[in-house]
Amino acid sequence: MIEIATNTPVQTLALGRHLASLLRAGDIVLLAGHLGAGKTLFASGVGEGLGVEEQLTSPSFILARSHSGFVPVVHADVYRLGSSAEFEDLDLPEQARDGVLLIEWGDVVVHGVPEDHLLVEIDIAGESERVFRFAPSGNWANRPLGELTL
Repeated sequence: MIEIATNTPVQTLALGRHLASLLRAGDIVLLAGHLGAGKTLFASGVGEGLGVEEQLTSPSFILARSHSGFVPVVHADVYRLGSSAEFEDLDLPEQARDGVLLIEWGDVVVHGVPEDHLLVEIDIAGESERVFRFAPSGNWANRPLGELTL
């Protein structure tokens, strides 16, 4: 597990952009943290790093949005789902097989995604300070997460 602290929203965006440099088609990134932790801001940084021109915003009410970039991005928010069956019905991993899948509140559906994923836990450490913990699973264990810096 890798742990990195950010002190400003600008650093949180930058960390997301740096993670994007390690991503490739078919990757699944689960974002976890309390309301206001910075999941959407971090996802925006990932989107920027993958060449998405529009800013990623929380897809809470529509559940998932697709974005074009160097690598396509499917950005989902599963906060409003009532069951694991509802998640399975969305078939998000298949929708994003040619791109990157970012799932906010992903810790809730961790057992419904393939073993090869990255869990990013975000803790609030202050008004704008955040602590990111990157927990690799499956083939992510071989990725150079140690290269993530600010």
